[in-house]
Amino acid sequence: MKVIRTVSEMHSYSDSLRAAGKRIALVPTMGFLHEGHLSLMRLGSRHADTVIVSIFVNPIQFGPGEDFEDYPRDWDRDIELIESVGADCVFAPEVEEMYPEGYQTTVSVARISKNLCGMSRPTHFDGVTTVVAKLFAGVKPHCAVFGEKDFQQLMVIKRMTKDMNLDVDIIPGPIVREEDGIAMSSRNTYLTPEERTAARSLSQSLFEARKMVEDGERDAGVLIQHATDRITAEDLGQIDYIKVCSVDTLEDCTVIEGESVMALAVKFGKARLIDNIVLNPH
Repeated sequence: MKVIRTVSEMHSYSDSLRAAGKRIALVPTMGFLHEGHLSLMRLGSRHADTVIVSIFVNPIQFGPGEDFEDYPRDWDRDIELIESVGADCVFAPEVEEMYPEGYQTTVSVARISKNLCGMSRPTHFDGVTTVVAKLFAGVKPHCAVFGEKDFQQLMVIKRMTKDMNLDVDIIPGPIVREEDGIAMSSRNTYLTPEERTAARSLSQSLFEARKMVEDGERDAGVLIQHATDRITAEDLGQIDYIKVCSVDTLEDCTVIEGESVMALAVKFGKARLIDNIVLNPH
């Protein structure tokens, strides 16, 4: 498997693939991989001839006091996992390669990034869209795979790609969960055993909300209150938000009339966990 560290080498490699008529899939990651990431790589292989995995812990999507320095990293294990699913190439640039001295350009998506995680992390999505735009420019993929666990990120990237006329197909990958229902995340390693038990309330509250909608509940406030009670009963989680939004605009819904997403973010100790579920009243 090929490992590339520079943008110029990445350009050359991608140009050679395109010249040979190969379709390229990009799976962007920050490393410390788990089965959720691997599922995205497998999905990429079904849509392309060549799968390129990027590993880059992007400093500009971390806000002040967040865990950039402590974000878990394990290069050797990541490489083994990527090889195990048959990906073709790893693009792993250094920070100085992506943001050289004098760098001053930011890509921003105005409205869809402001709700949900954007409320408490106001600079986060500018960092995400900027690095993804740079990865698209560097890797030159035909398609890119993003997980639905980061639902707002997925929608922001879709919006950016459409607005900027980028010739990249965005492929969503389903949430992969641990046996106890917790959505797979690199930050799950931060959880103590007690926090891990309490964190199961996130997915449980979402599954219960879906069942309530299936049984006829349409009041978003009722769903949010039920989830709030479920999570606060564990007494270890600090709720950032619990919201029901339109899947298209990510604007808050009061009544569920069409396909909606229930999304939440809760902090357990050092770990800030996000999760979501799509609610379909029909």
